Amino acid sequence: MTSVPTSLRRSKRDRTLITPEGIAVPVAVASRGARAGALALDLMFIVLIMIGGSMALFYTAGGAMGLRAADKGVAGHVFQFLAIVWIIAMFLLRNAYFLYFELGPRGATPGKRIAGIRIAARDGGRLTAEMVLARNLLRDIEILMPIAFIASAGADSGLAWLTAAAWFAIFLLFPYFNRDALRAGDIIAGTWVLERPRHKLLAALTSRQADTPPAPSYAFSEAELAVYGEFELQALERVLRDRKNISLDQVYQTIAGKIGRNDGWGDERAFLEAYYAQLRARLEAGMRMGRRKSDKYSGEA
Repeated sequence: MTSVPTSLRRSKRDRTLITPEGIAVPVAVASRGARAGALALDLMFIVLIMIGGSMALFYTAGGAMGLRAADKGVAGHVFQFLAIVWIIAMFLLRNAYFLYFELGPRGATPGKRIAGIRIAARDGGRLTAEMVLARNLLRDIEILMPIAFIASAGADSGLAWLTAAAWFAIFLLFPYFNRDALRAGDIIAGTWVLERPRHKLLAALTSRQADTPPAPSYAFSEAELAVYGEFELQALERVLRDRKNISLDQVYQTIAGKIGRNDGWGDERAFLEAYYAQLRARLEAGMRMGRRKSDKYSGEA
């Protein structure tokens, strides 16, 4: 019996993502452990930033202590102002941290990048601000609502603690009751967390370096190649490998329409292979310079 190579085996976390162009792309749902580790790292980073920001404000407040005794009223106003600034800054930091990084070109916070995962839209489209905002606001409901129960009922209320524990348990165990390990925020926002194919793409870009490619019959400008990124390169490679003429026609029409070309009609495979080779070379050159373009929606970072 012939064994299947490890790289071709499908795991329980493998999924197929259908892009708006109708291309099927294999993806892998992030494990629950990777998501928990990423969240722990992000919370640690947030706490460190909070500590640094608080120390800076306390240092500024220390300057107010040097005010003369006659200026005690002014010092009081300074302390009140700094306290308000601290409350606003901590609130914005806790919420803006996730929004800023997850809306970036990589769709991932520093913790997620370390864990090798990222946020993506489940419909294969663009990750919007509404999606990211919804999934992160739900995190506040998941965590802060139980605290509000206890605060309103009193710390000595057994019913409040029981309600808070049940609330925590529901949302904490929620990812274990669906096959894609989705949080409640992911379901509402229409998002999921996927593994980032960092090494797979690099291998795809460099695996054919030793071969000398033939001179391309189609040449594409920098502007035409800059339209797409790594995600679309992988999708195009999958279509070219499947060798299905129906998929080729559909993908050709999509790409040709996007870049404003029509000279590949009737020669779709050669057109797409040339575009793939030149797009791959462009992305590979960007990687060497420390620039990456994750998909068509993002800029180079």
